[in-house]
Amino acid sequence: MIIRDLVCTAVRSGYFNKDLLAIKRGPEADGFAYRGAPVSPGFEQIIQPGEAISVMLVLEDGQVATGDCVDVILAGLAGRDPVFRAADHLPLLRTMLRDTLRGRAIDRFRPLAEEIEEFRQDGAKLHTALRYGLSQALLRAAALAHRVTMAEIIAAEYGCAVAETPVPLLASCITHDYDQIDRMILKRLELLPHASFHIPERDLGPEGGKLLEYGRRLAQRVRALGGAEYRPRIHLDVYGTIGELFERDIGRIVDYLGRLAQAVTPLDLLIETPILAESQAAQIATFQELRQALRRAGHAVAIIADEWCNTLDDIRAFAAAEATDYAQVKTPDLGGIGNTIEALLYCRQVGLGSYIGGSGNETDHSAQVCAHVALACQADFLLSKPGFGGDEGVMIESNEMLRALALIATRAERR
Repeated sequence: MIIRDLVCTAVRSGYFNKDLLAIKRGPEADGFAYRGAPVSPGFEQIIQPGEAISVMLVLEDGQVATGDCVDVILAGLAGRDPVFRAADHLPLLRTMLRDTLRGRAIDRFRPLAEEIEEFRQDGAKLHTALRYGLSQALLRAAALAHRVTMAEIIAAEYGCAVAETPVPLLASCITHDYDQIDRMILKRLELLPHASFHIPERDLGPEGGKLLEYGRRLAQRVRALGGAEYRPRIHLDVYGTIGELFERDIGRIVDYLGRLAQAVTPLDLLIETPILAESQAAQIATFQELRQALRRAGHAVAIIADEWCNTLDDIRAFAAAEATDYAQVKTPDLGGIGNTIEALLYCRQVGLGSYIGGSGNETDHSAQVCAHVALACQADFLLSKPGFGGDEGVMIESNEMLRALALIATRAERR
C-alpha cells in the first residue's frame, strides 16, 4: 500500500495549556482563568486553549489514516518541549514532511515511524507533538493496509501479545466535581479520580488536612455506591505539592503519606509526583530516598513518576535507580508512538509498573491509538482521555478496546 498524499489541518485539542510555574505564584483566580502574566516561554496567557493538527494520510485505495499532533497541558515544564502552536508547524507538514511521505510504502509501521523520529529540521528533532501525530497516522495506515487492528500491527512488529481483556482505566476527574466522581464509581472504574492538586495551601490545606479529608470522602463514596466487592485503586496527582507543603522533609512526607493511605483504607493508594525537583538527577535521588523510607515505615503507597520522566531514556534512568513504582508513559512527551510502545515493553521486561498516561489535552483520535497500544503492550492501566468529562474519555477508550478485541477474536475463530 502506497501513501498518495498528506493532508493536514489545524483542529481543536481536548483541553488547555497551563503555565504551572505562573499558577504556583498564586495569581488571582478569575473563574477558570487567572489574572496576571504568564512566566513560561510560549504562553500568551496563564491558561490558554490547546492547539492540535490533524494529519491525514491518503492511501492509494482512497482510505485515510489519521493522527493528531498535540502536546500536554503543562507544556514546557520539566524538560518538555514548548507549547505547541499549529501555525508554527503547518508549513513544514505541507512541504518537507509531505514530500518525505508521498509515494512511500506503508506495509510496515516501524520503519517509516523511525524515519520520522530521526527527521531533522536545521539539525533539530521535530517537536514531540509532530512526531506523536505523524506516527499515529502511520500506525493507522499500516493497519488499514493489512485490514487488521492497530493492536495486531504492534504485536506483529514488536513481538508482543495482545491482551485478552480490556486494560484497566484510570478515570481522570475534575478534583472537586463530586458528581463526576460518583459517576465513575457507579461505572466501576478500576482507578480514580486522578484529580489535580497544584497549590499546597489551597488544595492540600494546613498540614495537608484538606487532602486527608478528600481521601476519606473518596473511600466513603466507594463504599456507599460501589459495595464491598468494588475495590478501585485511589490515584492522586499532586504535582509536587506534598513536597512543597512539608519543605521536602522526607520524614514528614512519609508520615503524611502514611496518614493519607490510612484515610483511603481499605483501598490502595497511588501518588503521582509527590515531590517535584529542579532537575532529573534530583528527582531520581529524591524519589529513591522516599521509596526506601516508605518501605521502612511499612506504608503501602505506590509512587508514580511523571515530571522529569519524559522519554524512554528517562524511564530507564528511573528504573535503574529503583526510584519509582510506576512510570507514567506520557504519550505526547515521548514523541513517536513507537517510543511509547518500546517504553511499555521495557517496563514489562524489568518489572516496573507502567501506565499509559498522556493528557486531557489530547483528542479522540490519539486516545483511540493509545487504547490499541495499551492492549498490545499489556500496560498496567490507561488514563481516560481526552478532556476531563470522565464519561467521554472512558467511553472512547473502553469501546475502542472492546471493538478491537471482538474483531481479533472473530478472526481467530475463522482460522
